[in-house]
Amino acid sequence: MKRNLRFQQVYNELFAAYGKQYWWPGETPFEVMVGAILTQNTAWINVEKAIANLKQADQLDPQSIVDSEHDQLALWLQPSGYFNIKAKRLRNYCLWYLDVGGYASLCNLDDTTLRKGLLSVNGVGPETADDIMLYAFERPWFVVDAYTKRLFSRLGLMEEDISYQEVQDLFHAHLNAEVALFNEYHALIVMHCKDVCRKKPLCQQCVLRERCPVAQA
Repeated sequence: MKRNLRFQQVYNELFAAYGKQYWWPGETPFEVMVGAILTQNTAWINVEKAIANLKQADQLDPQSIVDSEHDQLALWLQPSGYFNIKAKRLRNYCLWYLDVGGYASLCNLDDTTLRKGLLSVNGVGPETADDIMLYAFERPWFVVDAYTKRLFSRLGLMEEDISYQEVQDLFHAHLNAEVALFNEYHALIVMHCKDVCRKKPLCQQCVLRERCPVAQA
């Protein structure tokens, strides 16, 4: 497939406007994994509070999470919302993580096998799996979210009802497979869509308005 340079150009313009985003916050790969699971359906500031609770209780490790009582784990995770569901999902993930041998063992897997393993965990969908792939294991795997579809459909680079896999395939086809690029690009898309390319877009403030059909209209 011939590369569409607009994918790289959009990145260049977003980076020029916003600079480095320093994603994903986390002191260890396991903390990044926990954050990826807890950030579903909530703002990151709430995830930080939940992780702080785990740290304060000295429970931010897979064995401690597996050994904790459900009600106690849910209480620690309460700031992240849907805490009973997330407690079950996080315990499921930690059981799987320990069973397969932890970080060192998973690092030895190729990308396809690692992602398949992540998706086998109850409660881990494609976006969460790819967050973990990119930010915890530093694999060049582009993370897609609702912001990605919103921005790039408005730019005319994809259809609004395109599937997750089709969006990811486009980014993999049109960009160099680089961890740093995929990391920064995803973070920049989130920043831009939260502040400017909202559901009701602020087109006059948009650095991409000259190339955007919606802004031009």
